[in-house]
Amino acid sequence: MPTVQALQSASFRRAYKRLHANQKADVDAAVRTIVDDPTVGEAKKGDLAGVFVYKFKCVGQLALLAYEYDPATRLLLLLGSHENFYRELKRS
Repeated sequence: MPTVQALQSASFRRAYKRLHANQKADVDAAVRTIVDDPTVGEAKKGDLAGVFVYKFKCVGQLALLAYEYDPATRLLLLLGSHENFYRELKRS
C-alpha cells in the first residue's frame, strides 16, 4: 500500500498547536482514521464542495476536522468545535 502524506494548512497547524497533550492524542487518532479511510467524513456541498468534515470526540467534546483528499495526500484544513467552524472554513 502506498504511503499517504498528511499535509496541514496554516489554520489547522495553529489550532493543533494550542491543544493539550490529551487533546492531541484524540486528534492524532482522528487523523489516522482519515488517512486509513478518507470517505469517513461527510462530503460538503455548495461553496464547500470537495471538502469533507469528520466529527469525533476530543476529551468528551465534539470536535470537527475539515480535510480534502486525493489518493496520495490528505490536506487537513481546519480543526475546532462546531461554533463558527463553517464560517472559518469558508474564509480559509
